[in-house]
Amino acid sequence: MQREPEMQQCIQDCLECHAICLETVTYCLEEGGNLAQVGPIRLMLDCAEICQTGASYMLRRSNLHGRTCNLCADVCGRCGQVCEEFNDDPQMVACAESCRRCEESCRQMATTQRAA
Repeated sequence: MQREPEMQQCIQDCLECHAICLETVTYCLEEGGNLAQVGPIRLMLDCAEICQTGASYMLRRSNLHGRTCNLCADVCGRCGQVCEEFNDDPQMVACAESCRRCEESCRQMATTQRAA
């Protein structure tokens, strides 16, 4: 059974965001200092988790994937905003960009699900 291209893209964006958030947590902990603050680390972990959950809901065609995507978009937006504060760090910029892509994809999925 084939998924529509928008959903397939959203799944990919979620999985990529999941991975980069986890990678960025490790990076931040290794770098220390301002990058290792509890709040941003917790948010990146939340983002990684909800992205994985969102992708799972879409992969199994859950009727609740629109709700999950809506929450995922909110968390990704917050995480992207926090990561953008460190705009002089390439890892943080990459994380922010991935979060913003995932936020946009998930908003589209949430809107599409509500319309269906």
